[in-house]
Amino acid sequence: MRNVLILGASGKIALLVEEMLHSRTDIHLTLYLRHLSKLPDKNQAWGQVILGDVMDTKLLTQAMEHQDLVYANLAGENIFQQAQNVVTAMQQQQVRRLIWISTLGIYNEVPGNFGKWNNKMLGESYLPNYKKAAATIEASNLDYTIIRPAWLQDLDEVDYEITTKDEPFKGTEVSRKSVASLVTKIITQPQQYIQQSLGVNKPHTAGERPSWY
Repeated sequence: MRNVLILGASGKIALLVEEMLHSRTDIHLTLYLRHLSKLPDKNQAWGQVILGDVMDTKLLTQAMEHQDLVYANLAGENIFQQAQNVVTAMQQQQVRRLIWISTLGIYNEVPGNFGKWNNKMLGESYLPNYKKAAATIEASNLDYTIIRPAWLQDLDEVDYEITTKDEPFKGTEVSRKSVASLVTKIITQPQQYIQQSLGVNKPHTAGERPSWY
């Protein structure tokens, strides 16, 4: 049995991951979130639910006990502090495997006009914080995988390709279901993509901006 802690368990991608995992008998889910009203009733039945904030370091550290893998689906202006808290709690509980959702552009890896547009849209208050959060994780001794999705859409499809940290980012968009599929793949096969940062996009979506802009 693999114990998996999902931080930010009511996020759109996290809900899809829970849907993909809940029927597996070899995985036990712990769902950590701030607002129970945002978690559908069916999801509440799929694992242990902990109501709390990642900024509550005592509760976060307790939640890490006996976990084998942490999937962090977090966001916010304090994402850097959240990353520090997650790393510290995992180290204290000797949990090593982490999947961390970040964003494209933290390495200045998005080329061309789309890269310029992305930087403008995400702004100076967003990208630096996510860059610092990723750097904190990369500087730790954790077996992390950082995932940097393209701009997210809600098509019911799994269609994605991956770029590494050192490669130019491809494409402009990707479905949340595709990202959830990749996260689920790593949870079920945790030896993959250790200490890697993965860009994720839908093939053949190159352009100056996502299709809906």
